[in-house]
Amino acid sequence: MLVPLAGAVALAVLLGVAAFVIFNRDHDCSDGKLPLRVVATPDIQPALDKIAGRYNKALHSVDSRCVEVTVAKEAAARTANGLAAGKVSADFWVADSSLLLESMRKTPAGEALPQPEGSVATSPVVLAAARSAASKLSSSLQPSWGSMVAAANVANVDGPGRKVRVLALDPQKNSAGLAALLAAAGVAKETKQDQALVGAMKELSGQLASDSTALLASLTVKSGSRVPIGVTSEQAIFSHNANKPDAPVVALYPKEGTLSLDYPVTILTKDPSVIKAAADFKQDLATDSAQKTLREAGFRGTDGQAGSGLSKDKGFTPGKPLALDPPDGATVARMVQTWSRLNLGSRLLTLLDVSGTMALPVPGTNMTRMQAINKIATEGLSLFPAESELGLWTFSTHLNGQGKDWKELVSVGPASETINGVLRKDQLVRAFAQVRAKPTGDTGLNDTVKAAYTELTKTYAEDKINTLLILTDGAGNDDPDGGVSNSQMLQFLKKTYDPKRPISILLIAFGPEAEKGKTQMDALAKATGGEAYIAKDILQVRDFFLQGMERRLCSPNCDG
Repeated sequence: MLVPLAGAVALAVLLGVAAFVIFNRDHDCSDGKLPLRVVATPDIQPALDKIAGRYNKALHSVDSRCVEVTVAKEAAARTANGLAAGKVSADFWVADSSLLLESMRKTPAGEALPQPEGSVATSPVVLAAARSAASKLSSSLQPSWGSMVAAANVANVDGPGRKVRVLALDPQKNSAGLAALLAAAGVAKETKQDQALVGAMKELSGQLASDSTALLASLTVKSGSRVPIGVTSEQAIFSHNANKPDAPVVALYPKEGTLSLDYPVTILTKDPSVIKAAADFKQDLATDSAQKTLREAGFRGTDGQAGSGLSKDKGFTPGKPLALDPPDGATVARMVQTWSRLNLGSRLLTLLDVSGTMALPVPGTNMTRMQAINKIATEGLSLFPAESELGLWTFSTHLNGQGKDWKELVSVGPASETINGVLRKDQLVRAFAQVRAKPTGDTGLNDTVKAAYTELTKTYAEDKINTLLILTDGAGNDDPDGGVSNSQMLQFLKKTYDPKRPISILLIAFGPEAEKGKTQMDALAKATGGEAYIAKDILQVRDFFLQGMERRLCSPNCDG
């Protein structure tokens, strides 16, 4: 009886040894651990951390060392900046969007960035509104990028912006914000709404939320009569609803289609063993169990398919959203630059015509030209944020002693700065309200422009858009004392204008004589890369200011 038993024991031992050898051949940790440092954006990090925990327990080995994955959380923009500065210690990076990588790659610091190696998940960028407010939107705004631009356009005072307030994410810090801007820009270009886009971008720059969490939280807080809507990723809405079930938000899918965050993988390490570990972990992220974990966290698969959490009763559309064509790297980089330039601070000196003709009435109204110009100024200057630097001079002839045709009413400086107990912006409002035309005054335009342009050149601000704004009734230069002639004025501007330190002239004329002086006004503006406009209606001024802002994006080569 002992002989068969001994044989059985021997067989079991042999089989156990064989199993041990086979197992450890694939899970050989005899040389210790091989760390794989992963950095991922905060939205996907928890899911990746869960997947990494299972991966580590499975004892994946490379070169006789067991891979140990750690997943750190960091905003993609911060990681990108760290890479540009050579200060990222991670081996494996999961950003939230290839758009960010494309914009990086167009910079000198990003040229050496490795190409991404596929995607682990997707999440479409959508509009969002509180569930309690979504029904109110049907009459004022249909989900679309075109409607969002119309609602946010600062110049569209009678548009959907009266009932809807649009919140955005900073495209320089947030990939969902960049994707939304690119989607809206593409639609605006197709529908020839480029100027409306500029107006929307200018307005949204003052309505930015720090991140998706803050944006979505603000959608459910009642504030004023306008319904707030925002732009974020579908997964951010899923996460918000999971954390705040008493204040749910619904996703609104733009009818034109949208762009999606695609969570690209970039392997950063140069170590051969760690490269093998990174490739193995990347392969694990494509397994059914890993993809199930990602879908449970509100992400879609790389094919756009949704999990059960993105159901209709939870405020989502499970079907794959219509996709817009993704922009190329050059388009992404151009949009990042556009946003940056448009949102540079402003330094604006306004020259206000107070010559005798400004006291004349405007036909068909109960206003004088001065009153009309003041309304124009108030309309236009209201577009500038509080951090802008603003100032005001008036001009006619002999305003400040014999031979001096201009007078400083408010010095150029921050609109929010207090001077003698009064905010500069309030000083400007008072000055415009109190200024009167000089009954016997002529129009010493050229002398004034020369003095003002010289002053702005001396005090040029590198971090701002420097502009000389002229508000006049359009009669041009009319100086009985002679002064600077038209030809001398143009020669001065052409000599002084520096495309590396541009100061542009924006000229707005209002009155029946405006057409008569249009040729000279155009010449003054064009000499500095600026523009001259004739206002036939006070409300046109918002468009004129937006056109002036639009020229920031092409300056100093707008006309060539």
